[in-house]
Amino acid sequence: MQREILRLSATNILSNIVIPLVGMVDVAIMGHLGSDIYIGAVALGSMIFNFLYWGFGFLRMGTTGFAAQANGTGNRQEMMAVLARGALLAGSAASILLLFQHPIGKLAFLLIRAPEAVEAEAMIYYSVRIWAAPATLMLYVFYGWFIGMQNTVIPATIAIVVSIVNMAASYLLVYRFGMTADGVALGTVIAQYTGAVLAITVLLTRYRKMLPFPPWRHVAQRIALVKMMRVNSDIFIRTLCLIAVMTYFTGRSAYYGSQILAVNTLLFQFFIFFSYFIDGFAYAGEALTGRLIGAKDRTGLATMLKTLFRWGAVMSLLFTLGYLLLGNQLPAILTNDPETIAATNPYLFWTIIIPVVSFAAFLWDGVFIGATAGAPMRNVMIVASVAVFFPAYFLLDPIIGNHALWLAFLLFLAARSTGMSLLAKRVISDYV
Repeated sequence: MQREILRLSATNILSNIVIPLVGMVDVAIMGHLGSDIYIGAVALGSMIFNFLYWGFGFLRMGTTGFAAQANGTGNRQEMMAVLARGALLAGSAASILLLFQHPIGKLAFLLIRAPEAVEAEAMIYYSVRIWAAPATLMLYVFYGWFIGMQNTVIPATIAIVVSIVNMAASYLLVYRFGMTADGVALGTVIAQYTGAVLAITVLLTRYRKMLPFPPWRHVAQRIALVKMMRVNSDIFIRTLCLIAVMTYFTGRSAYYGSQILAVNTLLFQFFIFFSYFIDGFAYAGEALTGRLIGAKDRTGLATMLKTLFRWGAVMSLLFTLGYLLLGNQLPAILTNDPETIAATNPYLFWTIIIPVVSFAAFLWDGVFIGATAGAPMRNVMIVASVAVFFPAYFLLDPIIGNHALWLAFLLFLAARSTGMSLLAKRVISDYV
């Protein structure tokens, strides 16, 4: 079981870490054009798509759970039916995004205040990158399905290929063809469709003979479609709560001034890095939980949970220890501004303790997704955000200021870890 968890986790961690690297390269490409307008445009446009696509994360998560359970039962027809249903949902969502791209864009730029020149360039970026929506959402489904099939090498390979194509295409379009933010956007579009074609090719060459495509009446079964949509809607609501907390954290940081905004943004990157890392184990939990539940293997599930959380605890302690040992050198990794580095000192300890408090929340997310237990995961997230994060912040803000923001976020993570831990036994008994 340890080998299985590490095998699944390692490739997921590799593909996860590539994601922020692409964004850094895009910013670096824009940063060498001699104007901060291009940097701001890409940052603004990327933020819009991050939030937009984050909301559709249920396409990956929901597909993983259902595919893993079908895999556990050995039902080959249902394995392919899950992929077909996910593709149907992705295609419908992408069609809506393309159909309403102009109203969505206007609303996004209405909510975000930016200098006129930056906004104009960002709108060009948006108008190009939106055409990647069908490929992007379809890749979510393929990633989830491959993970559910216990194969993390394929999605990791696709993610790496997409990242390389993205960086190479963006570089060529900007520096060889004289494009600006639209070149970076077009590079992303090319990369996403490359990934989608690669995923379809792998499906046809590796799985087509092994898993015959089911008849349409099986794919379109009302009960199966309703169940998938119900789970996906639960995950969607859960994701909206998470977006609300993360957005408020950034927006409220700006309320304290530009220096605190810089400090919080800087330190938050170390939480993001940890989250990408521990998510690799969460993805392994998704795949294994679904498979073991599909096989009705309670003993194997219990062993997997103990092993998974043991590794999660070890990794979180290593991150906490590493952040503690680096101490004041931690912010210096991302900035050389002495004033900003000095300003991080009072808040550094929040970054240090977050891994230990939050790792269980990430792992339980994976387990609940594998069990397709969307409702309890949604309920915990609603309570953690509405009843914990926001009240804690508003009560403590007049007393401790920016520390209240960090403490509220820590309590939010702790509430998720605790809530799902309390519900886990009932969830497992209900779904196995």
